[in-house]
Amino acid sequence: MTVQDIAADLVALCKAGDFDTPGQKYWADDVVSLEAMPGDMARMAGKAAVTGKGEWWAANHQVHGVEVTGPYINGDQFAVGFKMEVTPKSTGERITMDEVAVYTVRDGKIVEEKFFY
Repeated sequence: MTVQDIAADLVALCKAGDFDTPGQKYWADDVVSLEAMPGDMARMAGKAAVTGKGEWWAANHQVHGVEVTGPYINGDQFAVGFKMEVTPKSTGERITMDEVAVYTVRDGKIVEEKFFY
């Protein structure tokens, strides 16, 4: 698949509220996920670790709504905008998260996802 194909499918799935399938479908086995924060989940490597990070996030946040924009493609990378209304279970306070994810594709798989917020 091309970068354009992967980007379009990932965005379509996310717009439909499916955030699990894109990773399982497109992450490379050695994918790296980088967050813009310190801590244990700032850098996760490997499909199992990145899947675990997503499972932790879903278990610890109530999602009220998501707006997905993009994809914006440049060579072997594409960016996607995510604006989410969520309530972290740790605080109980509803917040708006606004972030951009940049994905790098090699050999038809996402090898890196990097989040900016």
